[in-house]
Amino acid sequence: MNRNIFIFVFILASIFVGLPDIQGQQIEKTLNLEDVLNLAHEQSPQAMLARHTYRASYWEYRTYVGKYLPNLSLSATIPDINRSIESVVQPDGTEKFVSRNIMNNDASLNLSQNIGLTGGSIFMASDLARIDILGGGSNFAYSSTPISIGFSQPILKYNPMIWERRIAPLKYEEAKKSYLKSMEDVSLRAISLFFDLAASQLNLQTANFNYSNADTLYKIAKGRYNIGTIAENELLQMELSLLNAGTQQNEAKVDLELNKSRLRSFLGFNEMVEISLIIPTTIPNLTVPYEKAYAEAMENHPDILDLQRQLLVAKMNVAQAKAGKRLNMSLYASYGLSQTGSTLPQAYKSPLDGEKITLGINMPILDWGMRRGQYKMAQSNEEVVRTTVQQAQTDFQQNVFLQVMRFNLMDDQFYIAAKADTIAQLRYDVTKQRFLIGKIAVLDLNVAMQEKDNAQRGYINALRNYWNNFYTIRELTLYDFIADKPIQADLDMLLN
Repeated sequence: MNRNIFIFVFILASIFVGLPDIQGQQIEKTLNLEDVLNLAHEQSPQAMLARHTYRASYWEYRTYVGKYLPNLSLSATIPDINRSIESVVQPDGTEKFVSRNIMNNDASLNLSQNIGLTGGSIFMASDLARIDILGGGSNFAYSSTPISIGFSQPILKYNPMIWERRIAPLKYEEAKKSYLKSMEDVSLRAISLFFDLAASQLNLQTANFNYSNADTLYKIAKGRYNIGTIAENELLQMELSLLNAGTQQNEAKVDLELNKSRLRSFLGFNEMVEISLIIPTTIPNLTVPYEKAYAEAMENHPDILDLQRQLLVAKMNVAQAKAGKRLNMSLYASYGLSQTGSTLPQAYKSPLDGEKITLGINMPILDWGMRRGQYKMAQSNEEVVRTTVQQAQTDFQQNVFLQVMRFNLMDDQFYIAAKADTIAQLRYDVTKQRFLIGKIAVLDLNVAMQEKDNAQRGYINALRNYWNNFYTIRELTLYDFIADKPIQADLDMLLN
């Protein structure tokens, strides 16, 4: 038995010793721009916030829809026991304290329906109640209303329902467009972080290359100095270049880790994920027509819907203030059948009819101009909103125009930057070879190296500007000009 236990423990120990340290193992991820955009849409905190915001708007809209559908409810009090001494008015007008010892039970089934066009409502109800006198034997009675129907209707009053039926669908449509816009904002943020890291990645490669070159050239310069072919100041210049290259290399390493951490956090990765980027080398052959971009922006952008909603709210406030100036009435009418009895069947036998009609009137007579002032303020506010909306639409149109014009120049800027990068690299290679054979001074080499580094940075910036401008136009128009179709999302999946 002891031998078997020893063998079992030995096998378990071998298994666990052989397992890799999964928690301490780094995960390598090589991502291109499309990968980063997809991950940002799926798991970034900004995308999750956009999804939750849309869900809240959806359920707000569903609440509005539910207000105009039949509403069935059951209310009950089971039981209501009252054992107390209360003051009761007698038939002759005097009051007398009496002891109460009763139990009430009641239930009511109600069906109601709001009428948005008129602002009124109709209802149907059925009620049943029982009263028990506690103590002294069994003494109880039933009261029933098998059915009652009625309606409530405001007359000449402000009708909030008719305005809600115009504003709520527009607000929900705005929420759907806002979600799409938020996802494009996620793309813009992802592009910014992508090219921050791409620039840092390229800067480190350049810094490593420059340091290696500076080290080689310094060693060559020392050899030349020893045989007297270069002056001491040139040797010192080469040593200074080596020191500067080392400083730039260290700074590039820190900058790379900082930008890597920012992108990793944005994508929802932990510190065990090691990210390296594949920098795009091409751009699509694309020209965005302004007329189409403007038409799509006016059709799709949530800010346009927001401006329309602001105008509707201003008009609603005017209508509400105007209704407060004049006579308004409320009409209530109901018809029902009811009966009482000592047993449940008797309470439903030969029910008696009953009607109720109420007409309420409210007419302002003297308010010292308060309602008139409210109406004038609402009118003035409507004009302010109208002017603001018109100016906002003009500014929006100009913004679309500028963005389209800027984007349509981006391809030229990219090709120029790519050509400049190639030429600067070739010039540096030629200059380095000429320096090695002693044809030029070290200052000329440094100038060529600086131009090479600047050209590489210019290439990355041109790429960044191109994709940033492209996704800015997507955000303005909610239209994908590469696929030539509106940007869409499966909104039903967001509700799961």
